Amino acid sequence: MEVALICLLFVVYLTIRYYLVDHDTPADKDRNRFRKGMEMISNRNITGAHSYFDEAVRQHPKSAIAYAYRGKCQLVQENYYSAIYDLTQAINRDNTLADCYLDRGIAYYKTEQFNDAFREFDKAVWHFRDEQPDAYRWRALARIQVRQLPQAESDLRRAVSLGDENSFHLLLQPPFTKPVSV
Repeated sequence: MEVALICLLFVVYLTIRYYLVDHDTPADKDRNRFRKGMEMISNRNITGAHSYFDEAVRQHPKSAIAYAYRGKCQLVQENYYSAIYDLTQAINRDNTLADCYLDRGIAYYKTEQFNDAFREFDKAVWHFRDEQPDAYRWRALARIQVRQLPQAESDLRRAVSLGDENSFHLLLQPPFTKPVSV
């Protein structure tokens, strides 16, 4: 009888504890905290967003989201090496942010570091769980640069199957000559 009562009290304790514990991850909390800066990026106010996230990095140096979005601003402003630095800092703090791998890959690609770009795009494809056509398209572009043409064509076809029109147009250009079936 006492064992049943203790088990019942333990279940009640666990239920109450579950509802009282905060279930948001640090990244979720930072997304809420930095919503204003993220809206600036959505509205294409890149210089304002850069200043906002620059201050956010100073105030919250452990925030992966602050570094990630400052890196995104750097990328749009074509400060590729600064973008690589910020995105690396973001990944060091939270290695599950798929956008960071894609953005860092784009920065490597723009600085003609194609092997590093390919590696980052490969990680982005994995982290996006095969749901982001941009990651496939960029990985294909990096593969073209490192002369992996059959794999690049396969990536482009996968991106087309996910609805990416840019990949469709890339497949219509040399070195790809096979017709594209949609």
